[in-house]
Amino acid sequence: MRGTTVLPGTPCAAPAEGVLPMHRLEVPMPNALPFAIGTFDTIGPMSRADFPHRHTFYEILHITAGTGTHVLDLARWELNPPHLCVIAPGQVHHWEDAVGLDGSVVLFTEDFLLDHPGDRELLRHLGEHRPWHPLNARDHDRTGRLVADLHEEYGRGDDGFDSVLRALLHVLVVRASRLPGPAPRPAAPAGTSRPGAVADAFARLLARTDPALWSVGACAERIGVTTGYLAEAVKAATGRTPGQHVREARVQEAKRLLVHTGLTVRQVAARVGFADPAYFCRFFRRETGASPGEFRRGGDTRGGGTRGGDMHHDHRIESIARR
Repeated sequence: MRGTTVLPGTPCAAPAEGVLPMHRLEVPMPNALPFAIGTFDTIGPMSRADFPHRHTFYEILHITAGTGTHVLDLARWELNPPHLCVIAPGQVHHWEDAVGLDGSVVLFTEDFLLDHPGDRELLRHLGEHRPWHPLNARDHDRTGRLVADLHEEYGRGDDGFDSVLRALLHVLVVRASRLPGPAPRPAAPAGTSRPGAVADAFARLLARTDPALWSVGACAERIGVTTGYLAEAVKAATGRTPGQHVREARVQEAKRLLVHTGLTVRQVAARVGFADPAYFCRFFRRETGASPGEFRRGGDTRGGGTRGGDMHHDHRIESIARR
């Protein structure tokens, strides 16, 4: 799922019934970078999608105008611009009653972070724990100038522009992590140890929301280490066991499916790797304090039902031309 970019017009299979749409990032020629930036208008209607969907890429929004609500996973954020928003791959989001939405949309995959791999951890933390930031006048001005530089560099496409884009994006990510709120876990330095790299790879696997990877053994095999070494590396890096992280990932995905789809509890159980729905219900209640049905009734953020459950789209740049 991660890192998916396609050329404009690339066909894709429609998702199975009840599966949330997964948006890929279309990249224009000639450079086909796994990166794009534009306004809500130039990115196109998918930037304002009003149905729950996921991305294969990161999205950073600098929102300068508009009213309405942004729903991200299980939280609702009322628009009162300016805001900065970070959406990570696999998260579910959509807009409700958005009017006059304006600002800048920055789209990129993990492939684009090769110069600053530590940004992955910062982005994951922001997306999961601090996705929505009201901006004061100073932070709004600084963010606006930085985003304007990204726009100009991307549009001009001068020699070496890809490295400049990576540098500017790095500054944007770090500054976002400094905005008021709980401090993010420090990003691993460039020369990180092997245990740190293993823990990072484990986190990236869990973020794929792939039931085939929701076991410690499967993750260890995919990374190429023993389960014992994986346990040591993850515990050293996060203070928690791999099993705790796996349980958290399964619960979070179950919550998303219960809130944003019309799948039955039995179907949700199967999607998060439980063959026995009764066991899934016991697991969910133990982890959340509520049954799946109780959670769905109390945690519904849809406000009108799921829309677009059979749709699949690509985010694309509609009117930005680069040399």
